[in-house]
Amino acid sequence: MSAVNRIPVPLLRTPLVPVRLDPSDPAIWAKLEFLQPSGSTKDRIAAFILDRALAENRLAPGSLVIEASSGSTSIALAMACAQRGLRFLAVMPESVSNERLLMIRGFGGQVELTAGAAGVAGSIARTEELARESGGFLPRQFSNPDNARAHELGSAREILEEIPGGRVDVVVSGVGTGGTLVGLYQGLRPANPNLRAVLARPVEISEAVDQECCSFSSQIPGVVDGVSRIFRAQAFERLQTVEVRQEEALLAARRLIRLGFPVGPSSGLNYVAAVRAAKAVEPGARVVTVFPDRMERYFTTRLFDHCR
Repeated sequence: MSAVNRIPVPLLRTPLVPVRLDPSDPAIWAKLEFLQPSGSTKDRIAAFILDRALAENRLAPGSLVIEASSGSTSIALAMACAQRGLRFLAVMPESVSNERLLMIRGFGGQVELTAGAAGVAGSIARTEELARESGGFLPRQFSNPDNARAHELGSAREILEEIPGGRVDVVVSGVGTGGTLVGLYQGLRPANPNLRAVLARPVEISEAVDQECCSFSSQIPGVVDGVSRIFRAQAFERLQTVEVRQEEALLAARRLIRLGFPVGPSSGLNYVAAVRAAKAVEPGARVVTVFPDRMERYFTTRLFDHCR
């Protein structure tokens, strides 16, 4: 492939729109990150981490990039590596949906599956072994501060430019790597020192369904427990946790899809938690969340059971 075809597709300045599923609910400002080129907010961290590593000569064209991920980050890295002339290997729990495997392979990436019972932690351990054997580059999304920095410098700045009044009162997100909530909080807080952060936590693990990773919930991929080294509760002045039943999150995601938002389960989680947070603060407060990824990677999961 010629050098001109290796020019990376630019990240998008995604819209921030008010969303309300029920007339009685407060409007939630949602950042539509599913509109990024590969379909998720992880495009931001993939581009930021790889471009910084290339600029600092920690990566060179043709180098191997290895990452542990249950899906969206691996897809984003597969696309970003294809654009930059890098090789990519995703290490993923074996229970991930087939759509995600096909997307990674479609971009030219390779996949190694690890035991589902070991979760993402098992995949992370395997990436360390592979990097030692091959000399491959590890983005380390769960511990790399550039993950949060990408959101602080990107998503948060866009939100402040788009939100009426130029300030946010409450920011809501689930935590997987922790980069989204940490980065948004760091980037939004200078405009409002009283900013509140809300962690959206899915609950009710179903024993009948194979768990995709070491997740709080078997049905909300990418929102995982105890893996992040970026997220620290002590770093937030006022951190609130809102628990959302996984069935509520799936129902909200389906309703969002019916409204024309082609989202995945974590968007339903974030929306429900944001509505609850908005009801607990003063009327008119600007509550912001993220719709992290797009629905097509979930066609064979329970999100689409009602369509079969």
